[in-house]
Amino acid sequence: MSVGTVVVCEAQVPFVTGGAESHVRALVQQLSNRGYETELVRIPFKEYPKDEILAHAAAWRLIDLSESNGRPIDLVIATKFPTYFVRHPRKVVWLIHQCRAAYELCGTEFSDFDHTGPDVGLRENLIDIDRRMLGECRRLFTNARNTANRLKKFNGLEATPLYHPPPLADRLRSGSYGGYVLVVGRLEPIKRIDLALDAMPHVDPKTKLIVVGDGSQRAFLERRADELNLGNRVVFVGQVGDEQLIELYAGALAVLYAPYDEDYGYITLEAFLAHRPVLTATDSGGTLEFVESDVNGIICEPNGESVADAINRLSGDRRLAAALGEAGFERARKISWDGVVDTLTSA
Repeated sequence: MSVGTVVVCEAQVPFVTGGAESHVRALVQQLSNRGYETELVRIPFKEYPKDEILAHAAAWRLIDLSESNGRPIDLVIATKFPTYFVRHPRKVVWLIHQCRAAYELCGTEFSDFDHTGPDVGLRENLIDIDRRMLGECRRLFTNARNTANRLKKFNGLEATPLYHPPPLADRLRSGSYGGYVLVVGRLEPIKRIDLALDAMPHVDPKTKLIVVGDGSQRAFLERRADELNLGNRVVFVGQVGDEQLIELYAGALAVLYAPYDEDYGYITLEAFLAHRPVLTATDSGGTLEFVESDVNGIICEPNGESVADAINRLSGDRRLAAALGEAGFERARKISWDGVVDTLTSA
């Protein structure tokens, strides 16, 4: 069966834009560029309170996308939970992540699932339903090996990782290795921007920290910077346009990206494509599929002093920073959209 019409499904969290949203839009654009008539279907999603999760999943299950206005839809590509609950005879998933609080984050500070009867029951129910809904798919793909490993661990399902470049891939460039470390991302607890702040009191005073992004933790992080007496050594610039972000990447000494158990993480690849070394943590998940310590970055323990040691190594040796950055570029430039769309549409 040939594919002409494709629907990409997105679970939309209103007022939130991050890597998952960029992933979906890039996929729609790439499908369109290759001649597929493509539509993005979005349904709002909220994962709290916990007893709302199954209701939001049920909303997707009620949707039949086999045709629209009497015209067959040839293929549905689901992305993250709960979009793969949708009904279609030719459904594939390119999984970004599942309901993380019920899976790999359960038992950590980043999840509100507790070891109580209702929470355990809900978690077991989610895992079982996911196994059945994902089992309906023609093929299972993930955005990274880390995501595939979770699917195998929790649901017993095999999936193939499909890597793709970040949205700014063709525009990023290198510049001089400046006097600041760059942090980019949503200011949320799981992104652990506080590690960067905790490092700064131990970092050479001539090195600054620039934080790009916004989120629910911004006020807390700004207060934390004040408590640490960091003054003008830390700059929160909020959301910036593409051109400013490209400039910031180009002039950074390094990029610090140390979230907890990341799925994939565009920031790693964006930094590499700007010839910047990446500082990440031993428990940062998907970043470790790309970052090799002392090859193209430095892998730190997830604490301020370890991060500070890594920053000081690079600020004291610009040639090392440049060598690691060049190696990162060589790693990232091999990742392209070639083959990704063909693989998804031929599944």
